[in-house]
Amino acid sequence: MPLYRYKAISQKGEVLEGYKEAQSASEIVSFLKNNNYYPVSVKEDVDTSTRKVFFSKKVTKKDLSVFCRQFYTMLNAGISIINCLDILQRQVENKTLKKAILNLYEDVQKGMTLSEGMNKQKNVFPILLINMVEAGEVSGSLDVLMERMANHYEREYKIENKVRNALIYPAVLSVLSIAVVVFLIVVVMPTFVSMFQTSGSLLPTPTRILLDISSIIKEYWYLLISGLILLVFGFMYFLKTQIGRLFFDVLKISIPGIKKINIKIITSRFTRTLSTLLSSGIPLLEALEVVNRVVGNIVISEKLELVKEDTRRGIPISKAIRDINIFPPMVYSMIEIGEESGALDHILYKTADYYDEEIESTMEKMTTLLEPVLIVLIALVIGIIVLSMILPMFEMISTLGI
Repeated sequence: MPLYRYKAISQKGEVLEGYKEAQSASEIVSFLKNNNYYPVSVKEDVDTSTRKVFFSKKVTKKDLSVFCRQFYTMLNAGISIINCLDILQRQVENKTLKKAILNLYEDVQKGMTLSEGMNKQKNVFPILLINMVEAGEVSGSLDVLMERMANHYEREYKIENKVRNALIYPAVLSVLSIAVVVFLIVVVMPTFVSMFQTSGSLLPTPTRILLDISSIIKEYWYLLISGLILLVFGFMYFLKTQIGRLFFDVLKISIPGIKKINIKIITSRFTRTLSTLLSSGIPLLEALEVVNRVVGNIVISEKLELVKEDTRRGIPISKAIRDINIFPPMVYSMIEIGEESGALDHILYKTADYYDEEIESTMEKMTTLLEPVLIVLIALVIGIIVLSMILPMFEMISTLGI
């Protein structure tokens, strides 16, 4: 549907501006009049529609955390949901989230509940948040649940941030190293070796190989860059397919080294999400259904589906978790304690805290080990290049008998 930009004035003289998708401008006018606003202008916003498709900014865990925190603060202060949404859509910086809140504001004005409005925009609002909001509406404790979700997304953001920060240094070092190696092969080496080629002596094999590589890079650089770009886009497209996601999800929990950290991240997400849902009064089977959608790994999701079916048949969740043999032994031991004590949500929350600390510790160890390995590999590659440049000199010296 086309996207329209509108401007209207309320009976009190307040100016309302925003965007809305509709079949025609007359539909926007009817919507404004039905909500006691006098339309001033309604125009189709083609540019904004284009930006929405190609340049829409992703809504991050941090954005969701701030959204929930601000929503909680205003609800706790006695502000109505409609006014909360109106205030939020004016001050949120992320344009994608801003547009979603504006649509949500309009839907709630039409009589929809907050969870129903969020459910229409699943591409922005996660299924977990939608279910929690619905539970808050039913129980009359929406403000409390918004605070819990703010804490939940803060934790999720911290974990993502730790993983991202741990990979920045190795990534930057790798890119700079590749740039240095290309510079040595393409610029420095041919210049240095040309003086030996004029003598007519046969160059050593390693030197000739690197000179051939240098010639290929200089002559077909545009093909190499095009191929690299196509490879990157092809890789990204493959990741979006069901087969691609399954392939990489299997690798994440299979490859030694990264398996350990990925299992810990999934364990933290599973225990914290399940704890949040159970503490909000959501039944266990329904909570497992939601967790299954947000765990972030197809293989684990399929295993959790078995857990849900076993739990439905009356098998204790601790035994069902143990049977799938995915999570560390500590997880099902803690769940068993939680079942026996009747404090499963609290035990799961403590377990999530423990694995958050484990993730931070493991990432620090991985970064500490990765740095010297990268430095050694880079030194080895540069050493081979330098040796290939020096070898002709030794060959010339041995030929002259010096």
